[in-house]
Amino acid sequence: MKKDPYAPREWLPHEKPAIPGSPSTPIHPLPKRVAYGVVGVLVSITGGLGNALVTANLTNLQGTFGAYSNEIAWLPAVYIMTNVSINLLLVKFRQQYGLRVFTEGFLVLYVLVAFFHLFVNDLNSALMVRAAHGMVGAALSSLSIYYQIQAFPAKHRLKALTIGIGASQVAIPLARLFSSELLALNEWRGLYIFELGLALLSLAGVLLLKLPPSDRIKVFEKKDFLTFILLAPGMALVCAVLSLGRLDWWLSAPWIGVSLAVALVLIVSAFMLERRRGNPLLNTRWLSSGSIVRLGLIMLLIRIVLAEQNTGAIGYLQQLGLLNDQMHGLSLAIMFGIIAGIATSALTINPKKLSQPIIISLVLMTFASLMDAQSNSLTRPDNLYFSQFLLGFSSAFFLAPAMLAGIGSVVADPRNLVSFSVLFGMSQNLGGLMGSALLGTFQVVREKFHSSQIAEQLTLQNPLVAERVSSYSAGYAGVLNDPDLLSAQALAQLQAVATREANTLAYNDVYMLTASIALATLAWILWRLFRLRMQARRQQKQSLAAAGDN
Repeated sequence: MKKDPYAPREWLPHEKPAIPGSPSTPIHPLPKRVAYGVVGVLVSITGGLGNALVTANLTNLQGTFGAYSNEIAWLPAVYIMTNVSINLLLVKFRQQYGLRVFTEGFLVLYVLVAFFHLFVNDLNSALMVRAAHGMVGAALSSLSIYYQIQAFPAKHRLKALTIGIGASQVAIPLARLFSSELLALNEWRGLYIFELGLALLSLAGVLLLKLPPSDRIKVFEKKDFLTFILLAPGMALVCAVLSLGRLDWWLSAPWIGVSLAVALVLIVSAFMLERRRGNPLLNTRWLSSGSIVRLGLIMLLIRIVLAEQNTGAIGYLQQLGLLNDQMHGLSLAIMFGIIAGIATSALTINPKKLSQPIIISLVLMTFASLMDAQSNSLTRPDNLYFSQFLLGFSSAFFLAPAMLAGIGSVVADPRNLVSFSVLFGMSQNLGGLMGSALLGTFQVVREKFHSSQIAEQLTLQNPLVAERVSSYSAGYAGVLNDPDLLSAQALAQLQAVATREANTLAYNDVYMLTASIALATLAWILWRLFRLRMQARRQQKQSLAAAGDN
């Protein structure tokens, strides 16, 4: 007689999975624990590098595909468009079909997608492959966490969670360190060959070192897919608008307004459907509770502040003409900061004091942004090492405590797992996109403002301006004999310097904005903690008074 795959298993107390779909936790010998940890880190970096290699080399890929800047920006956009909603199905997929199908099946898909990258010949086919990559890549982040859980004994499981969540953060600075050599190897195919190699290594590691079995339960319902069909394209449209809005400009491209209108209809329809279901895919009542809304908003705001690293500091240096090769030291500083943040979080995490790492991270983010706000046109990567180290540290230090702050209610009611996975994933993906959109738009607006201010002072009646034009003319006097061309060249160089200074001032304004957001978020959290403490004291006094009366 065939065994029912959904029949409950007999588990020892220390082996029982925390929730259906997660692996059991038998006791492993030390060498096997180390192997689980190595495979977990490998899987995490493989998943993170998939998008990081593209994001870090958009300029090179733009030249390869002969695309405009707003066309090549669709490459990282479509990855996030498909990645952001796929957790709606992945969680239940693990619970119903088991970990073995999940781990091996999605890694095989990942390898196939990476392989098909090698046959991409134009931008359209590249976009289709990146979209598929976003869906299968989402599975690797949870897979990494499960492997890290096997690497640690029960009393150190929080350390496993911290490493599993944070390891993928290393991908972007890591991609900037060696991607130029990969491009030199075989242009853009060099990136994808490396990615395919990592995917094959991860697949080999997962096949050789399988996760322990888990409980399986029937969880899928037909209406789950209807919710996904409504919510996934709605969120994808929002991601597209956030990714391309500042390039096509918000009020100039008609497709932006149409996309937002359609997205609003789809997302509201999905939430109304879920609200009426007895066993919803998304627990809208739980998601709309005060504590969860506050947690989601805090994670969103922190991710917006952290966008300063790529949109701010890296964007500023790229504006000055620096390439990845010239920012190796800065990438190392960011990477070491992330590693230090992961290690510190793993060593100090305390379920009873989850707010402290978030507060410390916000203080460091504020301090780092204020340091960057002192930049000038002579600022180079080595001037940003310390501030970007702090931002890298903060980005990893807050992540696990923020996740743990909401996971307690998931353990209490596993039906909230899908809702929490979607909340956490969307806060990170949408927060990053919103940060890039907000900071990028703010930088453009402030650059126009500073350019107008500087242009008002660029008159030849000003002796300082006349002297500067004269010095520029002298520099070209040896190669230009026509006085009109000489004057035009000197004025063009003066305008270039003015534009560079306006951009520098605009980026300083961006850093001040991120510092303000971080400071406001910090003040809000401290005020909330103060109110909770005062309420607890009042309740304690009332309890003591009632006990005295009795």
